[in-house]
This record gives sequence, structure tokens and C-alpha cells, in this order.
Amino acid sequence: MKSKGKVWIVSIVGIVVVLVTLVGVKVGQIRAMVQAGQSFVPPPEAVTSAKVAASTWQARRSAIGSLVAVHDVVLGAELPGLIREVAFASGTTVKRGAVMVKLDTTNEEAQLASAKADSELAQATLARARALRKGEANTPAELETAEARAKQTQAIVANIQATITKKTIRAPFDGRVAIKQVERGQVVSPGTPIATLQSVDPIYAEFTLPQQALADLKIGQIATMRVDSFPGKTWQGAVSTVNSEVDSATRNIRVRATFPNKEGVLRPGLFANVEVNASDQRDVLIIPATSVVYAPYGDTVFVLAPPQNAPRGELKHDDRLQDRAPPTFEAQPRFVRLGERRGDLVAVESGLTAGETVVSNGAFKLRKGARVVLNDDLAPPVELDPRPTDK
Repeated sequence: MKSKGKVWIVSIVGIVVVLVTLVGVKVGQIRAMVQAGQSFVPPPEAVTSAKVAASTWQARRSAIGSLVAVHDVVLGAELPGLIREVAFASGTTVKRGAVMVKLDTTNEEAQLASAKADSELAQATLARARALRKGEANTPAELETAEARAKQTQAIVANIQATITKKTIRAPFDGRVAIKQVERGQVVSPGTPIATLQSVDPIYAEFTLPQQALADLKIGQIATMRVDSFPGKTWQGAVSTVNSEVDSATRNIRVRATFPNKEGVLRPGLFANVEVNASDQRDVLIIPATSVVYAPYGDTVFVLAPPQNAPRGELKHDDRLQDRAPPTFEAQPRFVRLGERRGDLVAVESGLTAGETVVSNGAFKLRKGARVVLNDDLAPPVELDPRPTDK
């Protein structure tokens, strides 16, 4: 019995020793991992950079509007009749006074011939009455009757001629004709639409601006317009009309600008982006729009500190990649307040100073104090007025 007890004691002690040994080994491994984690430095992130540049921007206001024809009418018949001739084609340009549609005037022309005969007879009767009156061979009443008859027949002739003229529909101004809505042989009634006629050159762009713009808006201010149908092309015009009242519902004011359209490519109804340039200019700090990390709590830009192995001061972009091991920089977040955006650039109203270097691409993967290396060869071009290309 005593020998069995000794065996159990030795076994238990052995097990305890093994457990203690295993625990010690595991604790050592955990400590080594903790120490390795504490001493681990993540590799620097590759980013591109840009300088905070001081520039001068001309104040301008952007708006979205539509193109409107200076003259826009729906041609229609004033009198009923049968169409004998359609003298225009859909989509063509016509000159002022050009014949568009002719209605049948057979009856009117016959009536006109009869009325002219009556008028000629009345004129001859009037001439005889005047001659007789000089010799006092007739009464004043007979002369007055002849004069009235002559005037009446002349009025009848003029009325029939006016009816014939109205049955020939002409273009009231130079313009482009839309799709025709009548055909030869069709009987039309008063008001029947024939086609839409719109002037081509110049053309209006109508848009709205907030009421705060009233202080800057003036007739004659330069306006620039772009339309989606012709990417990369701009038109220069001028503000021609500022509405006399502000919309009480939106607190916006309606503005009209006039643009040349000699080529006739601009069409009424097109969507237009309009920018009105003010007369004053202002100093701004600009950075690439890709530098900004947008967040609900505030917009952030990462500012680069000098290299760890260089004295503090301005970054020297020419010396970044000269060494085989590029220098590292420290990225520090900075809250900024942004202003107007133009093209690939955005104005910074506060939070940065001119000459500082910020991360232009790759800011989304950074955190406070992150180490970065610069590779500006990969940076895309930044333009104030970017244009799409087919390349």
C-alpha cells in the first residue's frame, strides 16, 4: 500500500511539473508576441502629394437652366380653307416673309374680280357726277351718293384682298421650322397648328440664382455656358435680363442670358450649365479635390510633416526619390472648411496655409501619425477646367 501511494505522489508531481513547464512556455510565447506587436512598425503607405497654392479666382455663380428661343411661335391658320400648297420642309431654315402654306382662294379671287369691276364702275360714276356738279346739272346729294358708292366698292375690294392675303401664311421672322403638322389637301379651321417656328441666332439661357446674388447681378455681365450634348465646347454670352421679382416660394430670382448661335447647333429646351462671372476677384488657397476626406463630423486633409531624417522646414519635392530608400513622412489630419470647387481643385477657406504639403491621393487609407512615402510620378494631372478625352 505504501508503494502504491508513493507511485501516485510521484505521478501527480510529474504531471504538475509538466503543466507548469507548458504554462511557462506558453507565457513566454505570449510575451514574445506582445513585445513583437509593440515593436512592430507598419510599412509606410505610398501616396502622392500637392502644395497648398495661393491663387486668384474671379467670383462667379453657377446655375442650371434651359435654352429658350428668342422668338417661338406656333404658326396656324387664321381662316378656314383647303390647303393647296405646303412650301416648307420639316427642320429647314426659312427667312422672314417666306411662304409657308397657301390655302385655296378660288372663290375669293372670283369675288375680287367682281368687286374690282364694281369699283371701276363706281369710280366712273363718281367722275361723271363731279363733272355734272361743276355745271350744276345734278344735286349735291347725287354727288355724295356717288362718292359713298365709290368708297364702298373700294372697301369691298380691300376686304377680299385681305382675305386672300390671310390665306397665304408666311414666316413672321427668320428661324428653323419644326416638324410640319399639315399636308396638302387637308381642310383646316381657324387656329389649326401648322408648324412651330423658332429663331436660331441668338438664343436665350434661362436659369435661377439665389436671392443673395442680387447684389452682384448686373446687365451685361459675362456668362459662360456648357451643354451636355456638346461636351468640351463652351459658349460666351452676357446677362440680358434680371427678373423684377423674387420667387416667394424658392427665394430665387430668374435670370436670362443671351448667347450667339451662328452655327445653329443649340436648340431650345436643351439642358444648360451656366456660370455668371462677377466683376471682382478674390484670393483663395487651392488644393486638389482628391485631398479631402469627407465625413459627417467634418472634412479632413492630411498634412505631411518633414522627413524623419531631415530638419523641419519646407518639403523639397526635387529630393524625394533621389535615394534608393525614399524618405518617409508623417501624415497628420487637419480639419478644413471648404469653399467653391472648380474642376479638379477646391478652395480652402480655413485650416491650411499656403506652401504646406498635403496628401493628394491615397488619403482614405491613412490615420493620424501614419508613415508615408511619396510617389508623385503616379499622380494624375490636376486641371482647373478638365476636358474629357477619348484616350
